[in-house]
Amino acid sequence: MLARRIIPCLDVRDGRVVKGTNFQALRDMADPVDMARFYNASGADELVFYDITASAEGRKLFTDILRRVASEIFIPLTVGGGIRTLEDFDRVLKCGADKVSVNSGAIADPSLIHAAARKYGDQCVVLSMDVKRVNGQFRLFAKGGREDTGIDAMEWAVRGVAGGAGEIVLNSIDTDGVKQGFDLEMLAALAARVDVPVIASGGAGNMGHFAQLFTHPGIDAGLAASIFHSGQVEIRALKAFLKERGVAVRL
Repeated sequence: MLARRIIPCLDVRDGRVVKGTNFQALRDMADPVDMARFYNASGADELVFYDITASAEGRKLFTDILRRVASEIFIPLTVGGGIRTLEDFDRVLKCGADKVSVNSGAIADPSLIHAAARKYGDQCVVLSMDVKRVNGQFRLFAKGGREDTGIDAMEWAVRGVAGGAGEIVLNSIDTDGVKQGFDLEMLAALAARVDVPVIASGGAGNMGHFAQLFTHPGIDAGLAASIFHSGQVEIRALKAFLKERGVAVRL
């Protein structure tokens, strides 16, 4: 069995790590470079860096901060925010990213996934989806969860994988920052439709939530922010907790 991954996420706005609830009420947390250095030494399997307002503000991702973050870590780094073209992929990869996460840019131009996978390889292309329940449907949102696209999220995921996405991050807007557990219903629906690694995001509040998450087949990684940033959960302790419960992890 492949080891399950534990991935902290840096949501960056105006050069600072922030966190909110249900994608709103963002509050300042820390310096992203200091935090990246901390997670690199704390046993994280990977790190995710999102410039969370780049798409909504129609600008390119802040590459100066990204270069500084990448220089501090030796674990895989996934970067997203304002990725709209192959040139954006190239720019971010040259800053030190290992994988590029695309969300609103792919919604605007679905051919971007295929073009990027063809040029950089499927393993480099991460399809990030911000999803919320609307009238009983799992609906895809764009621009940092601000805009309802009207697209069925599960159908969008299938299209993305067919286009060449090598991994999917499912961000549940419904459970984001609530700390009551991952959105297992939404995750199960996705895992049943795709055959690429699925990263669960949104809702982690304690170690038990990760143990519960990894009892579900098809979920390869758990991503969280506030419980790691605040020190509520320490990554090495979490991995030891999971190992005791039979979950394969890298210690």
